Amino acid sequence: MRSRARSITTPVAEIPLAPHFGPLWWGGLLVALSLVGLLGLTLVSSLIFGVGLWGVNIPNVWGFDLINYAWWIGIANGASLFAATLVLRRHDLRTAVNRFAESVALFGVICAGMFPIVHLGRPWLFYWVFPYPATYQVWPQFRSTLTWDFWAISTHAIVTTLLWYVGLIPDLATLRDRARRPLAKRVYGVLALGWRGSVRHWSYHQAAYRVVAILVLPLILVMQSTVAFEFATTLVPGWHETRLPLHFVATGLVQGLSMVLVIAMLLRRFLRLERYIDDYDVELLGKLTLASALVCGYLYFDEFMAILLSGPRQQIAGLNRMTGEYAGLYWAAVVYTVLIPQILWIKAARRSVVATVFVGLGISAGLWFDRFSLIVGGFQRDYLPSTWRSYAPTITETGLLVGTVGLFAALLLLFVRFIPVVSMFETRHDEHEEAS
Repeated sequence: MRSRARSITTPVAEIPLAPHFGPLWWGGLLVALSLVGLLGLTLVSSLIFGVGLWGVNIPNVWGFDLINYAWWIGIANGASLFAATLVLRRHDLRTAVNRFAESVALFGVICAGMFPIVHLGRPWLFYWVFPYPATYQVWPQFRSTLTWDFWAISTHAIVTTLLWYVGLIPDLATLRDRARRPLAKRVYGVLALGWRGSVRHWSYHQAAYRVVAILVLPLILVMQSTVAFEFATTLVPGWHETRLPLHFVATGLVQGLSMVLVIAMLLRRFLRLERYIDDYDVELLGKLTLASALVCGYLYFDEFMAILLSGPRQQIAGLNRMTGEYAGLYWAAVVYTVLIPQILWIKAARRSVVATVFVGLGISAGLWFDRFSLIVGGFQRDYLPSTWRSYAPTITETGLLVGTVGLFAALLLLFVRFIPVVSMFETRHDEHEEAS
């Protein structure tokens, strides 16, 4: 039994413990870090010169910052919801994808969290949204959506980090025991929190893992709805609608699933993990992504029916989204999010790296177009025709978007280099159960 467990653990553990990782990984990391440098440059320039460098104006007080925030938080929420559901259901798919699904959620929160802070204009005063004790009783404005963002992001970051880290502890102990370099052994030993694999340790671990997963489900639904309520509580035509929370939750789920599908196929291909992420796993991921895309199609149809049954002002705003200046983005969202994923009906496409990566990245791009069309389109046809103006992002805003993509890629590459991408203890447990 010990040799069987070693044969399961060794291929996965050797990846983060390898002294060298190859030129492809280094090349990808170099590109990602260069984009992180661009992110730092745009953040510093926005800090020094203010948000006047952005293309926002009256009435478009929200531009790329809110678009990107809603997009990244959708990826994070979708991946968290998926990972927590697999943990609670104890589905076999969790052994293959949960580790990097939790990582996608955590890194998505990190990328999303910076946008509300930068949007403040004076980000060094970000603590003003905290409910801190104030001598002069100047409390934060709890009706402000910035305060909602503080609670949503901080809660999401804490719970997502706990879900990610608690699941890592047994595997960190495995790396501690197998590491050859003293520094690596010491670092993994500290992070493993003295794990020795006793019955009591396993009992506490499984209880904590499930408790955190239970916390994720209501929190994710509430937080994704909070993002939608930032729009729905305003009087802007096209935003002031009760369907938006469902729209954000459902589209966020397909965002998270599509990103997990892309990473699963890339890891399976480049790290030769076919034994751990097998054909059944990738097919199931493809089917789940396809089902979520069909739900998005229903939501777009529901939006069209809501426009037909609404008042004149709401019809003007809704039809402007479909036929106005940004109509190309709206229809691109429909094509990339609903139509292109239909190729996943084909079994060969669900097993193809090229097809699944194309579909997954297309869904992410399509939902970014959706956020752009929704946020900018709402302001473009407001109640006062005198305020009807267009919005065009500047190079600074584009740098922020590209920079966060680089930050996300860099975090993923570092995760692949130093952390087991597949849960070793879950894999051992499942294979031992099959053997018995």
